[in-house]
Amino acid sequence: MATAKKKTTAKKTLVIVESPSKAKTIGKYLGANYKVIASVGHVRDLPKSKLGIDIEQDFEPQYIPIRGKGDIIKELRKEAKKASKVYLATDPDREGEAISWHLAFLLGIDLDTPCRIVFNEITKSTIKDAIKHPRKIDISLVDAQQARRVLDRLVGYQISPLLWRKIRKGLSAGRVQSAALKIICDREKEIRSFEPKEYWTVTAEFKKGRKFTAKLTEYKHKKLIVENELRNNEIIAELKQGSFSVASLTRKERSKKPWAPFTTSSMQQEASTKLNFNTKKTMMVAQQLYEGVDVKGVGSIGLITYLRTDSVRISDEAKAAAAEFITEHYGKEYLGNNIYTNKKKDIQDAHEAIRPSNISLVPEDIKESLTTEQYKLYRLIWCRFMASQMTAARFDNLQAEIENGDYTFRTTGSKLLFDGYQRVYKTGADEEKDRILPSLEEGEKLENTDIKGEQNFTQPPSRYTEASLVKELEEKNIGRPSTYAPIVATLSERKYVTREKKSLVPTELGFLVTGLMEEYFREIVDVNFTADMEDKLDDVEIEKLEWKTVIRDFYGPFAKELAAADEAIEKVEIEDQPTGETCELCGKPMVLKMGRFGEFIACSGYPEGKNTKPIVKSTGVSCPKCGKDIVARKSKRGKLFYGCSGYPDCDQSFWYKPVNKKCPKCESLLVEKKTKTTSLACSNAECDYKE
Repeated sequence: MATAKKKTTAKKTLVIVESPSKAKTIGKYLGANYKVIASVGHVRDLPKSKLGIDIEQDFEPQYIPIRGKGDIIKELRKEAKKASKVYLATDPDREGEAISWHLAFLLGIDLDTPCRIVFNEITKSTIKDAIKHPRKIDISLVDAQQARRVLDRLVGYQISPLLWRKIRKGLSAGRVQSAALKIICDREKEIRSFEPKEYWTVTAEFKKGRKFTAKLTEYKHKKLIVENELRNNEIIAELKQGSFSVASLTRKERSKKPWAPFTTSSMQQEASTKLNFNTKKTMMVAQQLYEGVDVKGVGSIGLITYLRTDSVRISDEAKAAAAEFITEHYGKEYLGNNIYTNKKKDIQDAHEAIRPSNISLVPEDIKESLTTEQYKLYRLIWCRFMASQMTAARFDNLQAEIENGDYTFRTTGSKLLFDGYQRVYKTGADEEKDRILPSLEEGEKLENTDIKGEQNFTQPPSRYTEASLVKELEEKNIGRPSTYAPIVATLSERKYVTREKKSLVPTELGFLVTGLMEEYFREIVDVNFTADMEDKLDDVEIEKLEWKTVIRDFYGPFAKELAAADEAIEKVEIEDQPTGETCELCGKPMVLKMGRFGEFIACSGYPEGKNTKPIVKSTGVSCPKCGKDIVARKSKRGKLFYGCSGYPDCDQSFWYKPVNKKCPKCESLLVEKKTKTTSLACSNAECDYKE
């Protein structure tokens, strides 16, 4: 009797990535012989409950599995044991390299084996190519991340408790965070101490066929500043006695080169300016575009290259694809030959700039497959990259100098000759309109129709916005692309800054904390010191420096500062801010206080006086039950909701922001309930109306 052979199942290759959405996209590319699963970010880290660094043992980090990750780690180990091979495919940067290193430790993977695969974009061809070229884990990248992690832990976990003891609970300090806050505070000091100076602008209007104006710029061929009204009036009186003639005409062609493709920081800045996205939203949407989107007729595909990069480099393949697209869709005359260089040439150029992974996926063509936010950001990235590969815009410039005695006026005309890159992309600085001067000749007399002076005052520097702060941090070499979004979020959460429209305004608490940091931890908030530390971390990455050397050099002086500060700083009492309201129960003033979930209004007799109120903001929408204002509130857990200002007499509430528009089906209020396909929906749970 023949014995039946036992059926064996071929072992699969295991690929570990960071996110489930990335796993889904890559899994479709690799097919049935591969198993792709997600670690869901970090799996091992320093403990939250203590410092987690053995200072006596040469700053050895004490890593532990992250709480709540037990089931994921168990699954990873089970799948790794079953697999024929394990590839670690976390993000292609220091943080991603560190995650792979921690995974290798937990899964017992030999660091000498080629287990690491990297890719800059998530497309079928790049993923399959990466599988063919695995490498060892790059320990220098891991060490650079460890150095940053340990530095930030030493600063944050030792200064923050000091702030808790001396000022109040919930405060924090950080190596990059505190330097950024000082930049904001320094700007506010400049604004507060600024003394405006008066000056006058003198303009003359002329007519030759049509009217045009010129501005007074020089007296006796030297720059002229008109300081007051008296001098303004004297000049105008002199000018009215004389005559105007064209002294010189200068015509030249001017070109404006396209902007480089996006780095992380320039993307954050432009998304803020053009799309009104904050840094957190920009990074969240960019992550979605990178990890993969189901595009109709194409399938799941990562639409952009890796989103955390300082580089403006473009691969030869991407250049060739862009050249072909530009030639076919716009014409050869639009194809440029632009060279972009990175600011930091000594750091390994691992990543490209942020660009579309597939040029042929034109934003408008795939719009229906994207959310509104995804479409806006993808279009911005696509257009910026395409423009970077196009020719310069060319303008015909004519400058005329017009004289009246010893006074010189200047005016400029400009006409677009060739739009070049502006065919697809413009920044705010590119928004130029044609300003054509009439036909003029040197020496000709001009008919003057009006002369007037306008009083002006010098203006203080502008407050930082998220966009301008990111630009400043990048220029001063503070932090890295991945840190910009969390920095701004933390400053807001700690109530160190508030927002006035787009501006970041430091609070008195922000000034207080910065003042203490300047006095006792000068190096931590020193811009040059922080930038120098970034350079040292880069040196670790390129194997010029041993990572624990960086920590030793830093910690010696820091430990002395910490001990001195703890002894010298006295308990700071923060005065409550009056609100102008009076307590209905006892008649005492109501003041602003800080609680676990943010600010609230309380009786100044608190905690004896129990009267407290949430800070509410009107939505401008009337309650459908009683007609009073619907206001924004926070639940006991700090979650935002919208309720009637007449509470508790009226219990009308919404989880989503209501708008002044009623449902055409049931007459209930519509609410802003943003999903992939809708922006407004009926607030009535039993009604399915959407628009």
